This record gives sequence, structure tokens and C-alpha cells, in this order.
Amino acid sequence: MKARLWFETLRERMPRDGFLRETFVLPRSDARLKAKEWFERFPKQAYWTEIESWFERPGDVIEFTIRRLPAAD
Repeated sequence: MKARLWFETLRERMPRDGFLRETFVLPRSDARLKAKEWFERFPKQAYWTEIESWFERPGDVIEFTIRRLPAAD
């Protein structure tokens, strides 16, 4: 019962556009490496990978959300 309730809550919070999203808060150099890693692992042409939003935080820290399709076309 708890697992079902948790899944339904998670499903309600997830966007219904089919994309998987992950948000990172990293120092600038690490953020570049993480984005590069995602684009190499999930190529834009196949997964529609993109940086959806990013913000520069104090201390040269970058917060960004990257999204992709769950499977290649």
C-alpha cells in the first residue's frame, strides 16, 4: 500500500512530457564535465538531450537541470 501511494505521488510530481530530468549543483568546472558526460552518454540527436535551465550561484557554483528522453529514437 505504501509503495503504491509513493509511486502515485511521484507520478503526479513528474512532468507528463516524457522527459527525464536531473538537477545538479556543482562548481563551474565540474558542471562542465557533468554536462559533457551527459551529452556523450545520451547524444542530443537520439535522446533530445539539452540543458533545460541553469543559474549561476555565489562562489562560482552552477545549478542546472538537464533533460533527455528515456530511450533513443
